[in-house]
Formats: sequence, structure tokens, C-alpha cells
Amino acid sequence: MFRTGRGDLAAEESLLDAGLIESTGILELVAFLENGFGIVIEDAEIVPDNLDSIRAIAAYVERKLGAQSRAA
Repeated sequence: MFRTGRGDLAAEESLLDAGLIESTGILELVAFLENGFGIVIEDAEIVPDNLDSIRAIAAYVERKLGAQSRAA
């Protein structure tokens, strides 16, 4: 459970449905993840399955980092 200005947020709760992020915010999130974790997020990967909840984001970043370490 995460605390927000609007109350608690479960790790699997949709950030879009909770009103915490919108389309511009998704682009800001993508830039943050790319810069913060040194990953490249392809346009085709900008989908709710990857970026719509805290749990989905964490799993997606772990997969990307794992793929980078295997490629290195």
C-alpha cells in the first residue's frame, strides 16, 4: 500500500483509474524511467500492462534491466 495525497493506493491499482496520472504524465514517467534506470522504452512498450500500476512499472523495469544485463 502506498500513500498519496488522495489516500492509499494498492500496488496493483491503476494509476490512470485513480486519477494520479494522465497521458502527459505517462510521457513524463517514461522519461523518468529512461533517465533514472538507463533503459530505453520503445513506443510499442508504452501500454497499460507495463505502466499502469506501481507493480506493473516495477516488473517492467526489472525485465528491462534483466534483458540489458543478459545482452551485455
